[in-house]
Amino acid sequence: MRFLIDNALSQALSDELRTAGHDSVHVREYGLQRAEDDVVLERARAESRILVSADTDFGRLHALRKSMSPSVILFRHPIRHASAQSALILANLMAIERDLDAGSIAVIEGDRVRIRKLPIVDDET
Repeated sequence: MRFLIDNALSQALSDELRTAGHDSVHVREYGLQRAEDDVVLERARAESRILVSADTDFGRLHALRKSMSPSVILFRHPIRHASAQSALILANLMAIERDLDAGSIAVIEGDRVRIRKLPIVDDET
């Protein structure tokens, strides 16, 4: 899979995912460590990458735009070590791959994963 790791997470996470055989890039490799969230989201979309972050603003941006991509893996109550983050992604990837391919936000909270399909729409309309 192709990942873009947000600045809220360590470069080491990108390295670990690459070691596991995935195409993973950290925003610092593009000089985007200080970029606005919408620029990072657009870079992930343009390169067909799954954005990995601990920043909940990406979900808000998707909701405002009603966008279908890119998919996002979001760590809630972030695990601090890149090796633990990588292990969680890799352990759950097979179960969530189809949802990520279709466009979704996968929220990882410790041992629980929640999926929110894109686009995010207001249930009242």
